[in-house]
Amino acid sequence: MREAITRLNDEFGCRIFVIALGDRKKVIEGGKVGPWAATLDELVRERGVVIIVAAGNRQPRTGVRIEQALTDYPTYLLETSNRLCEPAGGMNIVTVGSLAHGDGLGPRAGENVGVLAITDAMEPSPFSRVGPGVRGAIKPDFVDVGGTLVYDPIVARLRGGEELPEAGVISLHFRPVERLFASRSGTSHAAPLVAHKAGQILTRFPDASANLVRALLAGSATVPEAAIARLAPLGDQAERLACGHGLVDAERAAFSDDARVVLYAEDELAIDHFAVYQVPIPQPFQTELGRRSIRVSLAYDPPVRHSRQDYNGVSMGFRLIRGCEPNLIFEHFRSRTAEEGPFPEMEKRFNCALEPSSTVREKSSLQTATITFSRDVSHYGDSYYLVVRCAGGWADEVARQSFAVTVELAHDAEIQLYERLRQRARIRT
Repeated sequence: MREAITRLNDEFGCRIFVIALGDRKKVIEGGKVGPWAATLDELVRERGVVIIVAAGNRQPRTGVRIEQALTDYPTYLLETSNRLCEPAGGMNIVTVGSLAHGDGLGPRAGENVGVLAITDAMEPSPFSRVGPGVRGAIKPDFVDVGGTLVYDPIVARLRGGEELPEAGVISLHFRPVERLFASRSGTSHAAPLVAHKAGQILTRFPDASANLVRALLAGSATVPEAAIARLAPLGDQAERLACGHGLVDAERAAFSDDARVVLYAEDELAIDHFAVYQVPIPQPFQTELGRRSIRVSLAYDPPVRHSRQDYNGVSMGFRLIRGCEPNLIFEHFRSRTAEEGPFPEMEKRFNCALEPSSTVREKSSLQTATITFSRDVSHYGDSYYLVVRCAGGWADEVARQSFAVTVELAHDAEIQLYERLRQRARIRT
């Protein structure tokens, strides 16, 4: 794997790779991954590439229990045996699970009352594996369309796109002279769709780092409402375990629009240091009634070692602060000697309550979180402050860690956010 990716990167400049392979016998348990995942994570850091890995597939039920694939859906998705398989649990790679594109019933199957659908559109595919990843990281990172399965009691088995074209996604046949198109079901078909969206970002920003590509993907992803509704009875964690950050919107990832603006930065930090970024908040965003949101996404590529319990040698996280002076922020987050005493406390009202919380998101090297409000927030001022922190671990030889961060400001009302932010940026310049 190392030889293939290195050679393609050196000779052809390839920056996006899709790996639709997995070892079903090695399920990610106990928060650890094997050398395969670690090698891919190392290549992401060394080569600055985006490696997209299919989450893996599992036949949910077989034999005399085959009917439970229908009756127990989606409960069995969270079974331990349905966890990600090697190498999909890595930290720096992008892991992709699968969504169903529909019920999978074509005209012929629909006429047979015995053939029953398991899913509807935008619900998790019955075969898609779930997280978490290494050290409890949010995995899969994203989901995309990979087909579904249907229950056929006549032949006592589950049928996917290989048998029923309507249950799968259309792709090219591996023997095009004999047959041009084929239909298949699997996470292997969802992963290339995310790769295509990553390629669209690179087309728009050809000099973007792999970290920026990952951050822009995360900042545009949302879990479909159908998936949320179907997984809701399984508890708060089910949505994250099955769908990660959600389905990527390629247009949102690559473009801003009038009422939605994305700011981004590519940077690096010395170990055990932090950076503070000023985020301008236009006056209409503060006062115009309606739903508004701020979404922050961070991507970094830490050094890893699969033989260690603390897999990643560097950790990063972020906070969004509002309503206080920058001097207080610097005093709060800077390192202090024993003689200086404890750091000054910061009132909770200054800290934006981003969701998911820092304890959840900071287990991952790809993080995204959102705060939403509808009231007047002008009393917090026209600038918020994004604090990005870098904490060292076992990687003593690493002096600095590169990263990318994005901030999306979005308003449901049709207000001219983009133009106002552009004017403010021009004035400051």
